[in-house]
Amino acid sequence: MTASAARTATPKYGKGREALLRAAVDVVAQKGLRGLTYRAVAEAAGVNNSLVAHHFGTRDALIEAALLWSSEQSIGASRLREAAENGGTFTEALLELLLEDPGLQVFQYEMILEARRRPELAGPVAALYESYVGALSEGLEAFGFQGDVRVVARSLFAALDGLVLQYLAGVGREEIAAALEEVHQAILLRRGGIAGS
Repeated sequence: MTASAARTATPKYGKGREALLRAAVDVVAQKGLRGLTYRAVAEAAGVNNSLVAHHFGTRDALIEAALLWSSEQSIGASRLREAAENGGTFTEALLELLLEDPGLQVFQYEMILEARRRPELAGPVAALYESYVGALSEGLEAFGFQGDVRVVARSLFAALDGLVLQYLAGVGREEIAAALEEVHQAILLRRGGIAGS
C-alpha cells in the first residue's frame, strides 16, 4: 500500500484512540506481548505509527490503557453488573461474550501472565480484577445479597475466570455452558439462603 493510499484508507477498527486500543488488544491476542510494537498496532489499525506515540507516549502507557479498555469492553459486553439479577440471561450473556470476542480475554490473560515477569504491570492487572469484582458486587447487591458481597463476588469471579480460561484452552461450549449454569444456580441458592436467614 502506498503512503497516500494508507492515509486515505479507512482504519480497520474505526478512528482515534479507541481504534488503537482495539488494535493493541488484537495484536497481543495474536502475537503475544512481545509482538506489541507501535508499528504492529498502527498496521492493524490502518494508521501511521506516529499516531500511536501521539496518543499514548510510551508502550507501557499503551499497555495500561489497553488493559483498562479491555476490561471495560468485557464488563459492558457481558453485562456482569446485571448478570446476577437477570435470571436465564446469565449463561447466555457470558457465552455470547466468549464467542463474540475471545481476543479480549486472550489479551487479558497475556497481561496477567506478563505481570509475573514485569512488576510494573501488577497494578494495572490488580485494577483489572478489581473492576470485574466491583461489577459483580454491584450486580449481587442489586440482586439482594447482603453481608460481605465483595467476598462472594470475588469467589464468583474466580469461577467465571477459570471457566473463561478453560474455554480458551479448548473445553467445549456445551461443557462451559453447563458449568456457567451451575454457577448461576449457586448464586440463586445463596441468595435464597441469605433472604431466608
